[in-house]
Amino acid sequence: MKSMVMPRARTRLSTQDLVYISLFAVLIAICAWISIPSTVPFTMQTFAVMCAMGLLGGKRGVLAVVLYLLLGAVGLPVFSGFRGGLGMLLGVTGGYLVGFLCSALLYWLWTSLFGEKPLARFSGMLLGLVACYAFGTWWFMIAYAGATGPVGLATALGWCVVPFLIPEAVKVALAFFVVGTVPRRVKAFR
Repeated sequence: MKSMVMPRARTRLSTQDLVYISLFAVLIAICAWISIPSTVPFTMQTFAVMCAMGLLGGKRGVLAVVLYLLLGAVGLPVFSGFRGGLGMLLGVTGGYLVGFLCSALLYWLWTSLFGEKPLARFSGMLLGLVACYAFGTWWFMIAYAGATGPVGLATALGWCVVPFLIPEAVKVALAFFVVGTVPRRVKAFR
């Protein structure tokens, strides 16, 4: 007897998908350890997140970020400064970590709507970065107010966004270059 329900779309991930997702979660962790301490630590995480999104695609890129956040939430030292735990996600800079997920989800949506052409990828990376910083700065203001007292938007932007504008532009350009180059050179990403 045939099912009256429409056939399900492929939802399972292959072993290869799981390996790539895991490798990019590890890459994000390694890039977190490349860190210059400040109010919001300067790391290479956004570069790794953008590479995961661009090379793995939306669904697998999002899953790589989710895996990275889960590893950190359970206490593995995958965040900047070799730290981990739920306290890092709930702390003043935790919004930037959760913002990586916002970034990946927005990139997935954007490339689903506009395709994987270079302009769509680049604009998706930029929009994802804006989403990450918007969410992270909003979270910072709330968490900072709860810990020490209110902080204005201009002050939060001065501490958490302005010092990172040029480094982030370089990371976006580098990730865009990597995403455009790797598939031509590495058969697995074609």
